[in-house]
Amino acid sequence: MDTTATRQQLIARRNRRTAIAAFAFVAGMVGVSFAAVPLYTLFCRVTGFGGTPMIGGGPAPGAGERLVTVRFNANTQPNLPWRFEPAEPSQRLHVGEEGVAFYRAQNLSDRPATGISTYNVTPETVGRYFHKTACFCFEEQTLAPGQEVDMPLAYWIDPRIADDPNTRDIRTITVSYTFFRSMADAERSGALANAGPHVGRRENGGQPPRPAATP
Repeated sequence: MDTTATRQQLIARRNRRTAIAAFAFVAGMVGVSFAAVPLYTLFCRVTGFGGTPMIGGGPAPGAGERLVTVRFNANTQPNLPWRFEPAEPSQRLHVGEEGVAFYRAQNLSDRPATGISTYNVTPETVGRYFHKTACFCFEEQTLAPGQEVDMPLAYWIDPRIADDPNTRDIRTITVSYTFFRSMADAERSGALANAGPHVGRRENGGQPPRPAATP
């Protein structure tokens, strides 16, 4: 066999392997770049990093001794014609005890308007100890002209918050909801980076959004 031809074949095969490896590396890097935000969000939800409330956590374990004040904050994207606010500014409850609060929204326009909300808690260090068992986040809400509804939030605070040196002195937690026109608007604003997970409305024993008086 011609040694020159054999050498050329070996070089050609090596070049093909190099090209394939380079392509695979580039494709992998592109995939990582696209996955970076979802992976970061998943990391936040699993660890409570960045003030993201923990996923799941099961039912409230029962009231402990420590008392915590939970404040409720509401924000609305300027181009969404809603009035959105907490039904009460705060609640005081024991760790391990389930709390139920309501937010109230009203469509101030003369046509149907749809919104969708994200949420977060502060201080960021309490994210891993704040558990939601029912909420209205990440679900589109369409209100008729002038319609007003109450939206429920069920939650509990892990008693282990008192054992963590970073959180044992915290006595006040703020829950913030923001309503946007669409999830795309929320993503453009950067609100999804630290948003908490969707847990949905409670199917059994919970209270779904209830219509309030309309003007």
